[in-house]
Formats: sequence, C-alpha cells, structure tokens
Amino acid sequence: MNWIKNFVRPRIRSILGVVRREVPENMWIKDPDSGQMVFFKDLEANQFVFPGSDHHHRVPVATRFSLMFDGGVFEPLPAPTATIDPLKFRAEKKYTDQLKDAKAKAAAEDSVQAGFGTVNDQPMVIAVQDMGFIGGSLGMAAGDAIIAAMRFAVSKRCPFVIFVASGGARMQEGILSLMQLPRTTIAVQELREAKLPYIVVLTNPTTGGVTASYAMLGDVHLAEPNAIIGFAGQRVIEQTIREKLPAGFQRSEYLKAHGMVDMVIHRHDMKATVSRIARLLMKQDAKVMTGALVPVA
Repeated sequence: MNWIKNFVRPRIRSILGVVRREVPENMWIKDPDSGQMVFFKDLEANQFVFPGSDHHHRVPVATRFSLMFDGGVFEPLPAPTATIDPLKFRAEKKYTDQLKDAKAKAAAEDSVQAGFGTVNDQPMVIAVQDMGFIGGSLGMAAGDAIIAAMRFAVSKRCPFVIFVASGGARMQEGILSLMQLPRTTIAVQELREAKLPYIVVLTNPTTGGVTASYAMLGDVHLAEPNAIIGFAGQRVIEQTIREKLPAGFQRSEYLKAHGMVDMVIHRHDMKATVSRIARLLMKQDAKVMTGALVPVA
C-alpha cells in the first residue's frame, strides 16, 4: 500500500481545499486500438479522439455540450425529481449508496442531462446520456429527464437531439425502469405530432432496453465510428443461435451497411452534420458564409 499516495496526498488536498479534477493521475491514456500512450491534454484538444487510430474515447457530458453548443453556452434544463430507491433494492451495497456515489462523481442527478442553446445559430435541445453514471442505465429519473427535455423542445418549437450511451434498463428499479421504455416512446410521438426533428446519435455503447426504445425511434440515426450498438451482447447471441457472428457485428459500420444506421459520423464533423440535418428537417437552409437562415420553398 502506498501510504503517501493513498493517505498523505488526499489529506493535504483536503486541508488546502484543493478540488480534485477528473483527470487521470498519470496524465496519459492508452489507446485501446494501437496501444499508443497519448497525453491527456492532447486527447482532450482532439475532442477525445486518439490521433493514431482514430478511436473515439468516451466524452464527458460537459465536454459534449461544449462541443455542440455555440461557444459552449447553453441553458441547463432542470431534471424532474424522481422517487429514490422505490424497491429498497440492495445487493453488494445499497442502491441509495450507489446513487449517492454516482451523483457525487458525475456532479449530476442521474444519467441523463439536457440543455437548450444554439448549434450553428439553430435553436436546439440536446440531451446526453452519461455512461459513467451506473452504466448510463435508464431509470425513473433518467426517463423523466428525457421526457421533460423532449417536451421543452416542443414548447420551444426546435429540434431535439440525444447522444445515447447506455447498458440498458436499471435493474435496481425493476419494472419501474422498464416502464420508461413506453413513457419515452410516447414523448417521441409528441415530437412527431409537433412535426419537430428527433435526431439520435448512437455512441459506444448503446445496448439493452434503451436500444429497444427511444434510441431506435429517431427521424435520423447517426453513430460515432466503431460504436457497439445492439440489444443483447454478442456472446449471448452466439450462445443462443450456436453460430459464430460475422466480424464487426453490432458495430456502427455494420449497422449502417444493413440499414439500421443512416450515417456514421466522425466526432469532428458531428456538430456541422447535426445542424445541417436539423435545418433540412425544419425546412430551413443556410446561406454560404453568412449563416443566415432561408426558408425552403
């Protein structure tokens, strides 16, 4: 046990009131594809895309908002308050303790955060699902946040975009978690009735019940490169059908080739692509160089 690292340093930080940043202690991150070590600041400057292999690393929620909204400026949408631990669930640790730890780490109430701002001068509501918050799982609070954000987009008459990353429904909330699947589906229908664009961006990974609901109900489905997208895991499918699945199965490019995803978009091009699609679906276009909106006849 390294007592200097594990005891002395945290003690000094607490005395001096130093706030620990969510940055790896060694400041280097290993590329999972090439094995190359990349300096954290360089990775951050490149939108968390490894320069050697082009592997898309997980993006913090705050960074995702800053990459999408003009100037990183947006209005955070308050998340509705949901019942905490309605089933009194307990496994290795209490669900309430697990939630407390996740909230402190993410500085958020649950796995979904939403904001309202402009994307290339186009008003837009964007929701981001945080894989780091209990695996991006969908519970009552997350479901309420998605529904509230969709209804806010309806009130503002603007497009709704969601960046999905999830392991599926939150087992600690049982059937109450599964109820979020039809609830969010109804909210999607409200967007449709208002004739507003619903754009889904699938990131790594998007799996489970989330894939079986709002993640696959978009007007347009975009995906980041090489993201895992599916319902059940590859190993489970192979054991069920007793066959070897093809190479690249459940990856973005495979799904695009088989009609499940409309476009695979590099993170550097995501903002421009989303804003362009939103304008087209809103029957608007942009003048070259000026950015002024011109209605499409």
